[in-house]
Amino acid sequence: MEIPLAGAGGEPVDLWRTLSSHGVADLPPNRLHEDERMLETTLPLDGQPRSVRISAGSPGHAVVEVEGRAPGKREAAAVADRVAHILRLDEDLSAFYDAVRADPDLAWVLKGAGRMMRSPTVFEDVVKTICTTNCTWSATVRMVSALVEHLGEPAAGVTPDGPFGRAFPTPEAMTAANLDFYRDVVRAGYRGAYLHSLTESVADGSVDLEALGAATRDELPDDELAAHLLALPGVGPYAAAHIMMMLGRYSRLILDSWTRPKYARLTGGRAKKDTTIERRFRRYGPYAGLAFWLFLTRDWVDEEGAPAGIAAAWA
Repeated sequence: MEIPLAGAGGEPVDLWRTLSSHGVADLPPNRLHEDERMLETTLPLDGQPRSVRISAGSPGHAVVEVEGRAPGKREAAAVADRVAHILRLDEDLSAFYDAVRADPDLAWVLKGAGRMMRSPTVFEDVVKTICTTNCTWSATVRMVSALVEHLGEPAAGVTPDGPFGRAFPTPEAMTAANLDFYRDVVRAGYRGAYLHSLTESVADGSVDLEALGAATRDELPDDELAAHLLALPGVGPYAAAHIMMMLGRYSRLILDSWTRPKYARLTGGRAKKDTTIERRFRRYGPYAGLAFWLFLTRDWVDEEGAPAGIAAAWA
């Protein structure tokens, strides 16, 4: 099936820029094929999960191929809705586009960049973010791969290949796993207790992450959302800012051991104070963090649209 690539405000959507918008987008069950500029992933549905491949179609469209048996009409519509969700096609970035027109460092975004690919659920994005904290990228890949391979439900009509061909595990599946699993199989270290505590809270309904993701800025201002996220086990200032970016809340800059040196390299090689970096992007207001992220990641895709090694750049 084909899906039109346009934002809610009518702005263009660069599919490959969206698929490669951040490193977490390449964690299982996602798999980016850079040579084909295509994403392979497994989507949770009301029935059994389905594995799909998303690539460029006719101009202004994405092609979605469902692996295994052909989906029925209702299932095909559910797949299309899920794909539109992860590509964030319901977000209106026209105000941000208006803001970047006068910035020579970011005017390139107008070709269709700026959409941060998200997971089918807020829960998945939170778990993956926790798995990025205070560790190497290879450790993050190991932890997330183990969670999906051992706890994820297989897709219909597909033979799983390690963590691929499975949906991300549900809170209930992760809660059922004991702490020994997180220590010996996932090798999550101190994060194991955090992950187990988080999934218990989500599974029993005491924490509703999906409601946090659905809340508008009027219903839940950024400061209040940040406070809710910081109260989650394993979520500190970096993780909260990262999760907020995944939720489409861009007022915070993700300042960490990767972004600070990268900004320094792009601006003359000297380290900058956080306040100096924040001042540069303050003009963007609620989009400051998005502008900062795009400033850092322009070279992830070259000017002709060819992939430039996203996983390597993130690591």
